[in-house]
Amino acid sequence: MDTREYIEDLISKARAAQQEFETYTQEQVDRAVRAIGKIIYDNGEMLAKMGVEETGMGRYEDKIVKNKAKAKITWYKLKGVKSRGIIRRLDDIGVVEVAKPIGVIGCVSPTTNPTMTPNHNAMIALKGGNAIIVCPHPRAKQTGIATVELMRKALKDIGCPEDLIQIVEDPTMEASALVMKLCDATIATGGPGMVKAAYSSGKPSFGVGAGNVQSLVDTDVDLKVVAPKIAKSRTYDNGVLCTCEQCVHVQADQFEELKDLLVAQGAYYIGGEEEVNAVRKAMFPDGEINKDVVGGSAVGIAKLAGIEVPEDTRFLLVKVEKSGADEPLTKEKLCPVLCISAYDKWEDAVEKAYINLINMGAGHSVVLHSNNTAHVEAAALRLPVSRIGVNVVGSSGLGGGFDVGLNPTATLGCGTWGNNSLSENLWWHHLVNISRIAYQMPDNYVPTDEEIWAE
Repeated sequence: MDTREYIEDLISKARAAQQEFETYTQEQVDRAVRAIGKIIYDNGEMLAKMGVEETGMGRYEDKIVKNKAKAKITWYKLKGVKSRGIIRRLDDIGVVEVAKPIGVIGCVSPTTNPTMTPNHNAMIALKGGNAIIVCPHPRAKQTGIATVELMRKALKDIGCPEDLIQIVEDPTMEASALVMKLCDATIATGGPGMVKAAYSSGKPSFGVGAGNVQSLVDTDVDLKVVAPKIAKSRTYDNGVLCTCEQCVHVQADQFEELKDLLVAQGAYYIGGEEEVNAVRKAMFPDGEINKDVVGGSAVGIAKLAGIEVPEDTRFLLVKVEKSGADEPLTKEKLCPVLCISAYDKWEDAVEKAYINLINMGAGHSVVLHSNNTAHVEAAALRLPVSRIGVNVVGSSGLGGGFDVGLNPTATLGCGTWGNNSLSENLWWHHLVNISRIAYQMPDNYVPTDEEIWAE
């Protein structure tokens, strides 16, 4: 069987399963969603170990948290939500909304999240009555296959069609392109090349843009509280998440205090011109990220730069004085390296963050450590991002959590800034079509021209 025949067979089986699933009640649908989330939660440790061993990226302990926590929060937020049939009645305007499945959804998953992404996408896809076909990254295919096999088992155990969730077992660019072309919509979570291919497939796609989370620290916060949050965000899963904080901006008079507090959190500070240049060359040898540092340890990255650091170093803290295109280190770094930059006024911090985002990461996210509402809203008005987290841990909060109102997701849309079709966290309601029944308006009142145009 050649590649096209293989993908067409997957699509055919997915359509048959989806057509049966489309007849299920809300209770049956929810039972399926819970089952595939719970089985990944129960096997989070095994899949975390497998992911680290296969990809060589990230930290086992953090991948356990990632696999289990995302499954848990996703089910918690989906539980009890009406997603099938009539989902809302807007009596004041006479509109009734009816949710209908898209059909078969392709899911292109990154090497950094071989379990969490397929599981989350499957949960929100099935919530809307869809089937899903996973295209794993070649470097993470065995973990992806194990993840899908577990979800299929969970479906089989409750009498649901297993083919609601399938995987391309021998992933190639050709196979992924065919899935994107033949399915009804694609969720593309990966590099810019893959996202561009998804948008060029001729089918609707939900993609992501590059991350480069700027962290702005105001003068009215307790730095002893802020420092552990920044450190946790920067080091989570060796910094491979797009939600990890990348560059922290602190007021000049507080620079030394925050630097010392971050060192106490396990950072190794690099402030001398020679060492900073060595890190820059090691990480961005030709202006682009060195793939050898992605998901690596702080000690390994320092060694690559010719710098000896303590074995217990959690992350590198590198002083930068320039912004945007003038400083490669202010770009997204998918590893435990954090830039630190001093500012004079809050407006200066916002402007530095703006320059960094325009160079890379526009549309994604920022984290503001501030208790000043005026400062928060001024930054939100200026910065071209879809998410502004306030006093949160970026790595876990921006993707949705129990302490943040954003929907939990594995796919963070970046809007037109990031060449994406959505500017929010991908959720089940993006994966359904909605028919709207429009009854005549209840009061049937038509305003006069004078009322309409009155100033």
